[in-house]
Amino acid sequence: MSYIVNSDVELRLGAAAYVQLTDDDGDGVADTAVVDEARLAAEGEVNSYLARRFTVPIDVSAFPELADVLKSITLDAAEYRLRIRRPPAPQDVLEKYVRTLEWLRGVSEGRLELPSTAALPANTARGVIAQAVGEERVLTREEMAGH
Repeated sequence: MSYIVNSDVELRLGAAAYVQLTDDDGDGVADTAVVDEARLAAEGEVNSYLARRFTVPIDVSAFPELADVLKSITLDAAEYRLRIRRPPAPQDVLEKYVRTLEWLRGVSEGRLELPSTAALPANTARGVIAQAVGEERVLTREEMAGH
């Protein structure tokens, strides 16, 4: 399941920049393998953050309300990856990428939520993160104060 396709990357960059950033053999045609590499790396990066809480890749057909936000942040990461291949990368691209990473960290840490109308499947591959067992507390902290 992909959040973006190569044509999304081309649309984001514009046709001229798309070729300029990906034409490694100098034939004036975008190198699809270069775009694939940047796109897949960006999707992997997004999933690496989301996997801390959710089963990835997130199925955007089951959660269509997430399609646009996942597309946007994945494009931010893919654009950054392509632009740093031909330095210097524009400042706005760098800033956008930093904001994307901050947002992904916030989601992965639970400080931010994905705008989903239903609960997303949790990542169960990590096992139980924390679990409390045993009897309920007999005395509270307040009752124990001063002892």
